[in-house]
Amino acid sequence: MANKNYQKPSPQTQEEALKIARATQRPAQTKEQTKLIAQGIQKGIEQYKKQQKEKARELSKRLKKASHQNGPQDVQTDINPSIPETIVYKQHWLPWLLLGLTWLGIGIYGLFY
Repeated sequence: MANKNYQKPSPQTQEEALKIARATQRPAQTKEQTKLIAQGIQKGIEQYKKQQKEKARELSKRLKKASHQNGPQDVQTDINPSIPETIVYKQHWLPWLLLGLTWLGIGIYGLFY
């Protein structure tokens, strides 16, 4: 009853799991216990990698679907670097009005009191 989809873990995953298990090893812990802990960590790493692959596939499906919904668009790939890009900052008038009214109020207060 072996799982056909089971792949042998990569040597890097095995080494990383063993390294983590040894780093958290207790003084009275046997090698067999450390090995079992390393196997558990290894399974956790494998499960995490599977989840990340699944998320990446789902994201690529969404992106592909979104690009098809928008339709084929002509994307200009070469941007003319000789034209400088200008950024225009436009401020709202309300803060300046409130500042002016505050100064006017302080001035009037200073004149009468």
